[in-house]
Amino acid sequence: MKVVSAHQHGYLDYLTVGIFLLAPTVLSLSQMPAMLAYILAGVHLMVTLATDFPLGIFKLLSFTLHGWIERIVGPTLLAVPFILGFAEETAAMYFYLVMGATVILLGLLTDYRNV
Repeated sequence: MKVVSAHQHGYLDYLTVGIFLLAPTVLSLSQMPAMLAYILAGVHLMVTLATDFPLGIFKLLSFTLHGWIERIVGPTLLAVPFILGFAEETAAMYFYLVMGATVILLGLLTDYRNV
């Protein structure tokens, strides 16, 4: 069931950028997970701005491609604390697990074909 429109997805994308920017300070993340959060905020912002959907600016990437990028990013976020070795940092591990699960859930609920 696809209940999230392209317009709603855009707002949630910008919210995601804000969450990635605030997380290092709010959660007192150590260097590796903090740097990764800032990088992901920048990448997520660039992809959102470049997507051809209501809240995109440059319209270079199709919304369908945007969805495929998120299908890769979501599971990757789940694995990153273990791959990069900061799973023992509880706040960082849970942050990335929650963000990964959220990206996956949002992807399942978004209609990427109906812009």
